[in-house]
Amino acid sequence: MQERLQKLIAQAGIASRRAAEEMIANGEVSVNGEIVTELGTKADPEVDHIKVGGKLINKKLEKRANAYILVNKPKGYLSSAADPEGRKLVTDLVKGFGKVYPVGRLDYNTEGLIILTNDGEFTNLVASSKKFAKVYEVKVKGLPNSNAINKLRRGIVLEDGFKTAPAEINELKHTENNGWYEVTLYEGHNQQIRKMFDAIGHSVVKLRRTAIAHVKDEFIPVGAYRELEEEEVKEFLNPAPKKPKSAAKNQTAVSASTVRTPKPKKRNSAAPKSGTNSRSKFDTKENRARPKKSGF
Repeated sequence: MQERLQKLIAQAGIASRRAAEEMIANGEVSVNGEIVTELGTKADPEVDHIKVGGKLINKKLEKRANAYILVNKPKGYLSSAADPEGRKLVTDLVKGFGKVYPVGRLDYNTEGLIILTNDGEFTNLVASSKKFAKVYEVKVKGLPNSNAINKLRRGIVLEDGFKTAPAEINELKHTENNGWYEVTLYEGHNQQIRKMFDAIGHSVVKLRRTAIAHVKDEFIPVGAYRELEEEEVKEFLNPAPKKPKSAAKNQTAVSASTVRTPKPKKRNSAAPKSGTNSRSKFDTKENRARPKKSGF
């Protein structure tokens, strides 16, 4: 079956789809001995001889298998498959899946969930869509007042001129000197949450992504990963209708037995953790009487 060259190159694990497009434009790709520079050109790996940089990629395509990996990225890792400055990469954390690429990005100083895959179509779908919510736990300097938080909920113009869409912001348990919030975004402007809180005078101290659409996992230690379940992948491709909040609270994370981790790492004790017991130190008689929120 004929498929676009950039997709085939990505599936062979040679480059991301965007990088593959650059290779094609630069004349590095040939089909049956003829250099191809037109984006959108298709080929059939079962019939055509496809070369990248003079090397045949057909055998790699025969062995291709899509991989979908959920990583709990530590702070200080770059969401990229390469870096000229030699910084640590999120792709360094997984082994045995061939060449994989991040789906979207997570800032260098932000930790939390990110998906890696060799499926270019999946990457484009999830990274570019505004249908999939990304949920974050945010610790900020000081205690913003309700008026400031409401401004962020409505959407504001950032210092760089970007106008944010309305955001879902729920208050978590504050400490004496720091506010804690759960922020849900459907867009992905560069360092958006940090810039949002900077705009109201309360810089972000700690930022962690806890969910990507329906995918969340409170059992993955920082620096560890697991493969996505088949149903999790299918739900990205065919999103189910939004569930009522009461139903969403009953979702359970994938068993910890599927997690792969080099070493367990200590978590910052100052941060609220996911799960039903994650904020026990903040429990009060009044709070225990209230309905529990979902565990982010």
